[in-house]
Amino acid sequence: MSIFWSPAKRFSLYLVVFFLTFSGAFAAPQEGHETNTAEEHEAFDPNIIIHHVMDDHVWHLWDHGGTIFLPVIVYSQQGGLDVFSSRNFYDEHHNKVPYNGYVLDEHEHITLNGQSVLDISITKNVAMLLINATLLVLVFAAVAKGYQNNRGKAPKGVQSFMEPIIVFVRDEIVKPNIGKNYEKFMPYMLTLFFFVLFGNLLGLLPGAGNLTGNIAVTLTLAVLTFIITNVKGNKEYWKHIFWTPGVPLPLRIFILPVEIVGIFTKPFSLTVRLFVAITAGHIVLLSLISLTFIFKSIFVGFASSAIVLFISLIELLVAGIQAYVFTLFSSLYIGMATAEHEHEEHH
Repeated sequence: MSIFWSPAKRFSLYLVVFFLTFSGAFAAPQEGHETNTAEEHEAFDPNIIIHHVMDDHVWHLWDHGGTIFLPVIVYSQQGGLDVFSSRNFYDEHHNKVPYNGYVLDEHEHITLNGQSVLDISITKNVAMLLINATLLVLVFAAVAKGYQNNRGKAPKGVQSFMEPIIVFVRDEIVKPNIGKNYEKFMPYMLTLFFFVLFGNLLGLLPGAGNLTGNIAVTLTLAVLTFIITNVKGNKEYWKHIFWTPGVPLPLRIFILPVEIVGIFTKPFSLTVRLFVAITAGHIVLLSLISLTFIFKSIFVGFASSAIVLFISLIELLVAGIQAYVFTLFSSLYIGMATAEHEHEEHH
């Protein structure tokens, strides 16, 4: 078992060392910096809610040493490729400052001497993406190993936990909607389902990033489904779009633009549905938690805590539902594009 896990463990260790090398580990409290009573009782800023659901070049976990400064990777014609820690954008009081001509604005956009740069930094959501992908590799490597070791036997361990979910995705989502050619799309569908599921669940952990609530992530997943749907679409699929059977010729003038728009509204709906559901859930939870600090009341604290517990249980359900829905509609779109239609001519 140790031989099997060693490559994955080494990869995880390299990932941690990579972050800590650029960040200088966790930010230590600054010497000589003291907070007075007024600062300790500073009014609560509700903008922290928006800050949590947005992407960031630092990963803030808690005050006084709980900030991980992530690596900044930018490219421009002026400075070429430049790599440095995001620690350089902050002073000892955690206020943003310029660094070698680079400026990080309040919207997390980086400019060099007033000019835009290509930002390919390891931001909080990118770090969450790497963590999510690493977790997927570790889990399914263990499942694959279980299938090899328990061939012809009852599943054990991680394999026994994941197998019913895999079978559910195959028999209840992919196979009914794609049809007889479903097997060639199973690897993508399983990856899609578990990537969204793991991302949703990880996003509920304290201090975690809002991975699947980032519209760039949901858009990328939707574009992948869009590409597969239209590349694998057969002639019947394109015939229904450009020359719909059984429709009078004058009506085809109006149906054609509707069908073309429909090609692009499908990935748009996939993008927005997941993005809105996850982001809204995070905002609701954080808003309820913030009520305790805004009203500074024990009663409000107990009441909001009880509601947060209830909403968190719902969010666990939503995490699974959204993974199911995203995979379901992706299967449905691909199935519609690859299905073989039979038409009867009526005289």
